[in-house]
Amino acid sequence: MKDQIIHFMDGIMATPWVYLGIFTIALLDGFFPVVPAETVVITAGVFASANGKPILVLVILAGAAGAFAGDHISYLIGRTAGGAIRRKLKSGSKKGKLFDWAEKALAERGGMVLVISRYIPGGRTATTLITGTVGYPLRRFSSFDAIAALSWGVYSACIGYFAGEAVEGDPVKGLLLGFGIAISITIIIEVVRLVMKRAKKKDAPVEAAPMPVAAEAD
Repeated sequence: MKDQIIHFMDGIMATPWVYLGIFTIALLDGFFPVVPAETVVITAGVFASANGKPILVLVILAGAAGAFAGDHISYLIGRTAGGAIRRKLKSGSKKGKLFDWAEKALAERGGMVLVISRYIPGGRTATTLITGTVGYPLRRFSSFDAIAALSWGVYSACIGYFAGEAVEGDPVKGLLLGFGIAISITIIIEVVRLVMKRAKKKDAPVEAAPMPVAAEAD
């Protein structure tokens, strides 16, 4: 059964259509995350290591191009309907907090948050929607998003590729190792973010209570 699945996957990865599939899933993941695009790109990277198909560079470019296009669709959704979406989110909900974080991070770090949020669970869509909602300049958005999309494509594909190399071309072991590395990195990033957030709260100056105003004598 295992050999049959590997043989089936080898057949898919050897066709040029695999690049269109990677592009499409990375695009959809930008505003409608049905299948995590990172999973697909890591898988392609593992098979690229095993037998050279698909071609690693083309996997990176297809993933990056799809992510770039998907982010721009999310940005345009934010420009046209972001306000309505934002109002529908319940205050204090998980998505509401994520949007609050994205809005604050965008105000503090500018376009660089597009690169940072790429590696935070759920951060990609929230940030691209917020940038559109607040009217962040499209040219600046495109510049930072190109860096974010390409770095993500390299990161995801290379995790799969080097995981495959580490297990000497065994696709199953390569996939397990690749996904394990990706999950571990995500957890580490999230833990560091939460620790920094708590440290920032502790270091924040406490506002002194206003002095009571003495009543004027009659």
